[in-house]
Amino acid sequence: MHSKILNIVILSRNRALYSTERLVETIESRGHHATVLDHLKCDIVIEKDHPSIYYKGEELTSVDAVIPRIGASVTFYGAAVVRQFEMMKVVTSVDSQSLVRSRDKLRSLQILARAGVGLPKTVFTNYSREVKQIIDAVGGAPLIVKLLEGTQGYGVILAPTRKAAESIIEAFHSVGTRVIVQEFIEEAGGSDIRAFVVNGRVIGAMKRRGKEGEFRSNIHRGGIGELIKLSKQERAAALTAARSMGLSVAGVDMLQSSRGPLVLEVNSSPGLEGIEKATGKDVAGAIIDYILGKVERISRRKPSKRRKIRSNA
Repeated sequence: MHSKILNIVILSRNRALYSTERLVETIESRGHHATVLDHLKCDIVIEKDHPSIYYKGEELTSVDAVIPRIGASVTFYGAAVVRQFEMMKVVTSVDSQSLVRSRDKLRSLQILARAGVGLPKTVFTNYSREVKQIIDAVGGAPLIVKLLEGTQGYGVILAPTRKAAESIIEAFHSVGTRVIVQEFIEEAGGSDIRAFVVNGRVIGAMKRRGKEGEFRSNIHRGGIGELIKLSKQERAAALTAARSMGLSVAGVDMLQSSRGPLVLEVNSSPGLEGIEKATGKDVAGAIIDYILGKVERISRRKPSKRRKIRSNA
């Protein structure tokens, strides 16, 4: 238990979101002060020996810890804000480099493959004309085509036949849009697993099923989450995936296949609503306990002079 009240900032564009509200509620229940800041309204000042951040004209000088909730569409600037906090020696739940790494679909798959994590067969090309070869490389149709920038199931297309696959891939290439082509795992039955990892532990897992007629299982697209007990292999895959990406807080999405768990992606800002409702676990509490513990470990360092940030920011 901290003897002093900590100022913890949540970087979020919407205070009313379930995840943001739960984090604020949990921080305050632990006796600390929570402030929600829109990272796109932060101004970064780069100066030798005095990196700083201004929010609505006021310098932030009393932040003890930061919990980033950075949307995929603003990764570049959001990561820059997190990086600036790191330069100011502020503790973060997710470091900027891991955030950027996890958002790069191609790079993250390469990192996961190097770590020995099971993955669906995946092809990425620089607008190759060898479309038939690409399709064959992932085992033919049906197959999945994904936009590199897509999130929450958007930009994910099921091509049911070879002809449809050729048309979709060629259409994207013709307009200069890069995609990855991925094997379709039929035995997954339109379901996937979300394992929530905090500080090297799987604290909860759910199986997400897509609504009828929908192969994407994302909760945001009407999918349903239910409690699931992970197999030893699934748990190991989730922990290896999070560790390889350098993420202490992560949502690891996997498919159950005939050859074991196959990781789809590792999310650096996983939502809390679906996992908490499906598992009944206090996931927000696990995140806050982790960040408080991290602050505690460096608390012996001599504190700098601090000034309270505005509580109504």
